[in-house]
Amino acid sequence: MTSNKKRKVARMYEYGAPNVIQLEDQPIPTPRRGEVLVRMELASVNFLDIQKRRGDLVNQKFYQTASLQEKELPTDLGSQGVGVIEDIGPAVTGATIGQRVVCAGGSTYASYITFPAQRLIPIPDSIRMEDAAAGFLQGFLVWAFTNKAYLVQPNDWCLVQAAAGGLGLLICQMIKLRGGKVIGVTSTEEKAKCVRENGGADEVIISSQTDIAEAVKRITEEKGVNVVYDGVGKDTFEANLDTLTPGGYFIMFGQASGYVPPFDLMKLQEKGSIFLTRTNGLPYMKHWPEYQHDFVKWMENKELKLKIDHIYPLSEVAEAHEAVEQRKTSGRVLLRV
Repeated sequence: MTSNKKRKVARMYEYGAPNVIQLEDQPIPTPRRGEVLVRMELASVNFLDIQKRRGDLVNQKFYQTASLQEKELPTDLGSQGVGVIEDIGPAVTGATIGQRVVCAGGSTYASYITFPAQRLIPIPDSIRMEDAAAGFLQGFLVWAFTNKAYLVQPNDWCLVQAAAGGLGLLICQMIKLRGGKVIGVTSTEEKAKCVRENGGADEVIISSQTDIAEAVKRITEEKGVNVVYDGVGKDTFEANLDTLTPGGYFIMFGQASGYVPPFDLMKLQEKGSIFLTRTNGLPYMKHWPEYQHDFVKWMENKELKLKIDHIYPLSEVAEAHEAVEQRKTSGRVLLRV
C-alpha cells in the first residue's frame, strides 16, 4: 500500500444535524501490530450512528469506550461494515488477504480502515456481501433477543415496536421461525404493509391511529403479550408495560426516541411482576457458532428475508442519515463506501 494513496472518510467536527458530516481525503493507514487493513465495501447506517452524530451518547457511561464512542471531537463515523482484507500487520494469525469480513465497531464510514484482527468476523462463503452488511450482525442481536434474553415459545404473543425497521423485521421473522405470534407496531399504512409482507406479522398496529395497549388487549383477548421487543425507548415505554401479561418479559435494546427517565421499580410489580432488561448482544457472544449455523441455514433455505431499503453512495451519507432519522425507511439502509 503506497503512502500517496488516499481514502475517503466521513468525519465530523461538531455535533448536530446531518450536514455536520464532512467527507475528507486522508492517507490510507498502515496496519499496526495485531491489526489488518480492510478495504470497506458497505457500511450499515445504524441509529447508534445518528445518536453519535447528534451527541446523544456523550454522557452515557456505557458508550464512553474507545470502540463505541469517541470522547473528543473531531471523530469519524460508522459502527458496522463489511469489506475485504487488503493488508496484514505484524503478529496477526488466522487472517488472510482477500478474506471477506465484518467489522463490528470502528469508523466504518470510510473506504479503508484498520481493524483489530481478533475482532474480525469472517463472512461465510454462501452469504452475499449485501446480506452480510444488512443482516449478519443485526441477525445475531435478534437471535440473542429471541433465543436467549427471552426464549420465544410456540403460540407466544410477541409485540415488536418499530416493526418496519431493519431490526424490527428480523425480530418478527425470528419469532415466526420459533412458532410465536407477532403483533407489529408501526406508524403508517405503507409500513404496515411492509411488516406483513416482509416480517410475516399476524397483526399490525398503526400507532398513529389507535391506542397500542387497548389494541393488544383486544387482539390477545385481554391476556396481553408474553414479550415486548423495543428499541424506541422513552416514547413507547409506558405503553409497553401496559401490554404485557403477568410475568411477561420486556426486552429493551435501544432508545431511538430518547432515554427512559428513572422510574419506580414497584411499577413492575404493579403491572404484574414484569421482567425488564436493557440489553445488547454482548453477553451472548459465546453462542455465535450456534447462531451462525442457524443464519446460514435460514439464508440458504430462503427462510429469512433481509430487506434493504436503499444503498446510498458515501457521498450521500447526510441524506442517508436524514432518511433513517426521519423514519422514512423500511428495512436496512447501507452506504457503499
